Amino acid sequence: MADQDRAARIRRLAAERDAVILAHNYQLPEIQEVADHVGDSLALARLAARAEASTIVLAGVYFMAETAKILAPERTVLIPDPRAGCSLADSVTAEQVRAWKDEHPGAAVVAYVNTGADVKAEADVCCTSANAAEIVASIPAEREVLFLPDQFLGAHVRRVTGRANLRVWLGECHVHAGISPEQLRRKAAASPDAELFVHPECGCGTSALWQAGTGDLPGARVLSTGGMLAAARSTQAPAVLVATETGMLHQLRKANPAVRWEPVNPDAVCRYMKMTTPDTLLRCLRDGVTEVHVDPGVAARARRAVEAMLAVGVGASPAGA
Repeated sequence: MADQDRAARIRRLAAERDAVILAHNYQLPEIQEVADHVGDSLALARLAARAEASTIVLAGVYFMAETAKILAPERTVLIPDPRAGCSLADSVTAEQVRAWKDEHPGAAVVAYVNTGADVKAEADVCCTSANAAEIVASIPAEREVLFLPDQFLGAHVRRVTGRANLRVWLGECHVHAGISPEQLRRKAAASPDAELFVHPECGCGTSALWQAGTGDLPGARVLSTGGMLAAARSTQAPAVLVATETGMLHQLRKANPAVRWEPVNPDAVCRYMKMTTPDTLLRCLRDGVTEVHVDPGVAARARRAVEAMLAVGVGASPAGA
């Protein structure tokens, strides 16, 4: 089947099923092109919360589909390939979080949205890379904070907020952790006229900020994927080096085709994000598979933490004293 015919069939099946297709920025370009909306985890969560379609198809990884179901329990949520997991989400369990909380009674738990539903249920508030620092800063300064599971994002938040009582879980995304400071230095040296967009999950993030502070990388900026897209529209640089999963380049090139967009590590590819293909998306819409379910009790507790995340920026405090 030709790509154009496949895309037309996907759109037709989505209309017949009354489905909205939400795709993450790291998805294959052909999935991004056929989706109703493309965005980062925060944008997809907000879209799921206000979805009017009876079915939400989440083209991403499993925790994202769980988040959609948590926020829209009355909707049918489908994921094209239920095997699409996340190494970062797998780096912490609910049992480990409960044990950590027992060691630090009274601490506020901030869980990155890249976690399973049962972990979210143990949190006071969730966050994404776009709002993690803002959420942590909104918690009373005297209250200890347990941040999980990404150690690189946690280090970035500690640096931005200056918070000494922020404890960080030692988890990581294997793709972002694999983008090394050495790769960053080599790429930057080869393209001295380029700006540098670095996702805070990256293993090279601390190095990038240190080098920016010393003047070695004057164009370095630590940004969420949503932040990268916003910055892409206004940059005047002839080239931008991007330190994140390579799927992001599709949206960046669309946003500003005049810029030369290059990955810091061209091998930074999440195989889980690439499990959604046009064929699996077609099957999902045709057969209604695979439906995502979250235990109602877990979902109710997790919903409070996710809704607290969504409230940031609209006048609500996510985690009080």
